[in-house]
Amino acid sequence: MKFSPYRRATLLAAALAVLAAPALAQKKYGPGVTDTEIKLGQTMPYSGPASAYGTIGKLEQAYFKMINDNGGINGRKINLISLDDGYSPPKAVEQVRRLVEQDEVLALFQTLGTPSNSAIHKYVNAKKVPHLLLATGATKWADPKNFPWTLGFNLSYQAEGLIYAKYLLKEKPNAKIAILYQNDDYGKDLLKGVKDGLGAKGARMVVSEASYEVTDPTVDSQILTLQGSGADTFIDITTPKFAAQAIRKAFDSGWKPLHIVNNVSASVGSVLAPAGLDKSTGLLTLQYYKDPNDPQWKDDPAMLEWRAFMGRYYKEGDPKDAANLYAYLAAQTMVQILKQCGNDLTRENVMKQAANIKNLKLPLLLTGMSLNTTPTDFFLVKQGQLARFTGTQWQGFGEVLSTTD
Repeated sequence: MKFSPYRRATLLAAALAVLAAPALAQKKYGPGVTDTEIKLGQTMPYSGPASAYGTIGKLEQAYFKMINDNGGINGRKINLISLDDGYSPPKAVEQVRRLVEQDEVLALFQTLGTPSNSAIHKYVNAKKVPHLLLATGATKWADPKNFPWTLGFNLSYQAEGLIYAKYLLKEKPNAKIAILYQNDDYGKDLLKGVKDGLGAKGARMVVSEASYEVTDPTVDSQILTLQGSGADTFIDITTPKFAAQAIRKAFDSGWKPLHIVNNVSASVGSVLAPAGLDKSTGLLTLQYYKDPNDPQWKDDPAMLEWRAFMGRYYKEGDPKDAANLYAYLAAQTMVQILKQCGNDLTRENVMKQAANIKNLKLPLLLTGMSLNTTPTDFFLVKQGQLARFTGTQWQGFGEVLSTTD
């Protein structure tokens, strides 16, 4: 029997809703849980310099609506309270305090941004609130000994930087590297990964560095400074608005380095198209999930299901924006954690289940990848593949690399 893409999407949601579900035991509830509801909270930059990421929160709300329309989690509907923090740490603190102390959410889900999450990190751990699947790759989100209530989602920034460095050491050992980075924990974390990966050769290979603040209007002057260094390789550690500017300015100024853009700003829809697809040709990045713009996935069943979901539940969303596929994966993972909890929906058990994800193979991850955590290993994503932009889509090359190698 053949099902429509939308029907397959709803069947997948239903399958995720029963995957690894334990026998339903006696009910135990934490804050935000009743027989009919599971209340989650998040902050997102719906405004401000990183507002391109706001689509992540919108998609996640749409995904949970689909789950709810199909019966929820053991009959409980997910209520995601998603608040705007403007990518401002003080605002994030204010909004998270509201979510924890007034709304009394069971857990925080996909709070976005390294600066914002850094501002709430100690608070949520002191309150013993699960701080799950953070939309940031800072390495410090995987520190179960000191912060046992925080667990990230993304491939860690240091691991990503390490892979870029290993690639350059092998393929371009005489590179003259210029680096642009956001002047905060996010930018510095990925920068550290690059420098750690380069090792002793790093001091010679890195010929110029420039940073920017999220409040800067442009990075044009930084690009011209880096260009003037004579670098032939450019590592671009920026959020979407500034990545688009950097790509465009480098091209328009006549600088033609090997240009590596970090994963969080590799979306065709929100970064490369605004920069100019022709100006983006030849870019390199690291991927760990399928690119919705890559024709090799055009008839992929998981991609068809995702597109059907977009058409049904998030019509205003851009199917070319990889952030919408990323958000779908994060929401699927949260559903898996909640299902593993069964009827023990206490904060303690939510955290326990988040730290015990076993070989979770989500169909939109790159082929062969799976998600895993243990009580002592909070790095959820540990694999990735380098990809090159052809002018129309990202094209993966080489093997899927493990960041633990």
